[in-house]
Amino acid sequence: VQLQASGGGLVQPGGSLRLSCAASGSIFSIDGMGWYRQAPGKQRELVAQITSAGSTTYADSVKGRFAISRANAKNTVYLQMISLKPEDTAVYYCRGSVDGYDYWGQGTQVTVSS
Repeated sequence: VQLQASGGGLVQPGGSLRLSCAASGSIFSIDGMGWYRQAPGKQRELVAQITSAGSTTYADSVKGRFAISRANAKNTVYLQMISLKPEDTAVYYCRGSVDGYDYWGQGTQVTVSS
């Protein structure tokens, strides 16, 4: 099983980005999926997560600006980010609970700078 994240890049403050993470391989079912981020010199932190039923959880710092969603038929989770701030700069990682095991994507860099 592999998780492939994409969609990162350089954006100006106030801009938007959409991250995608697709799971591939021998998959029976995927439970929770989520996005984490790690800024230089800081610990990895949870950004948002979504259950297989669609229930969502967000870090306080991104509430109202980020939206997590998933397309179960595509084994894909998305993170729509708007009103980006410089403090959102980090490497973003996706995580998926696949058939009872946790898998991580390779990370995608998001840089918010003018």
